[in-house]
Amino acid sequence: QVQLMESGGGLVQPGGSLTLTCQASESVNAMGWYRQAPEKQRERVALTTSDGSIRYADPVKGRFRISRDDAQKTVSLQMNSLKPEDTAVYYCYAEKDQYRLRTVVGHDLFWGQGTQVTVSS
Repeated sequence: QVQLMESGGGLVQPGGSLTLTCQASESVNAMGWYRQAPEKQRERVALTTSDGSIRYADPVKGRFRISRDDAQKTVSLQMNSLKPEDTAVYYCYAEKDQYRLRTVVGHDLFWGQGTQVTVSS
């Protein structure tokens, strides 16, 4: 199965920047980032698909940028203008298409262990 390893989390002051990187053990189709703050549900932050489509959650639009390098099997999340509200555990996420003959019938879902991002003075 696919293994995902995140790196880059840490403590940063409000307004600062941080870049997260996720390394996948094998090629996948969609890759992205979710986050979960204490006492809140896990939410999607950004997602990129094999066809180049990129989706951002409204709270991070204009501040975060997702990019992927399929040759390296990595996806990164550049986070700028960080706010205390961005504090959360960030999880790398990946999907791998499942086929019956040549028809996609579902996806296998994979999660990294998570990396803590804390935005505070």
